Amino acid sequence: MSAPQPTDPLGKIYAKWIDELSAMSDVSLQVLRWIFEDWQAATAEPEGVTYANTSIGGVPGILVTPLDSDPKQMVVFFHGGGFALGSSNSHRKMVGHLAKALKTHAFVLDFRLAPEHKFPAQIEDGVAVITALLKQGLRIEDITPAGDSAGGNLAIATTLTLMKENKPVPSQVLTMSPWLNMENNGITIETNDATDFLITREGLQGNIDRYIEGATSPTNPMANPLYADFKGFPRLYICAADTESLFDDSVRLNDIASKAGVDVTFSIGKNQQHVYPFQAGRLPRADEEIKLMANWYLAGRK
Repeated sequence: MSAPQPTDPLGKIYAKWIDELSAMSDVSLQVLRWIFEDWQAATAEPEGVTYANTSIGGVPGILVTPLDSDPKQMVVFFHGGGFALGSSNSHRKMVGHLAKALKTHAFVLDFRLAPEHKFPAQIEDGVAVITALLKQGLRIEDITPAGDSAGGNLAIATTLTLMKENKPVPSQVLTMSPWLNMENNGITIETNDATDFLITREGLQGNIDRYIEGATSPTNPMANPLYADFKGFPRLYICAADTESLFDDSVRLNDIASKAGVDVTFSIGKNQQHVYPFQAGRLPRADEEIKLMANWYLAGRK
């Protein structure tokens, strides 16, 4: 029986990356970063959205501004890439689709990357951005932390940090295929290995080491939110693919947060790839997920 083959744009990109990396030896982190900049190739350029390189709270990034969007509402987006890869540029188009649907502005922050900057530098950057937005006059309920993969972890951890420090806390958090388990023992890493064209246990462990080795424990709730107390956490959106290796992280997050009384919406993309909303403008299921996120966001503002 032959192994499954990717049929969607994102799966094909992931498979291409793995093929290229398999043909190389001793791939440097810089080369990995160059490769992951190609993430944006899966996303169609959204119409009616402009971008500006800027900084907020001393943190650089890209400000995403859809036409007719509300400048008083801001999505603070943490990009994925295992805490060490990815950038505002690799994610700007996908966030453009999201902000356009939500009718908000968005800031994709270029938080400090590991291993040059270990935990909790990335969370500190998130707190700095939100603090600066409050000083600019935005209301905390109009600021939405969001993120994909490792960025989903950071969106949650930044919110948990604000709660721990008794600072104003956003009223909603949005995540896509969040990577939370720094113990690297999720069951779907094995069971979904054949249907996930990107993620391997070895690759996850490499990024875990870059992020927290020598800095903190893999069970620290701020590094691994599966150990966090979610009592009082804001309403939460999770989307994940049932065939991706990190699906167990989302299942556990949904269970933990729900038991803590959090208003959780869990959307499952059947037979999709890791962070399938990346295919916005190219795949109907990705466009559908963006619309579901927008409906969830707007419902919470009534």
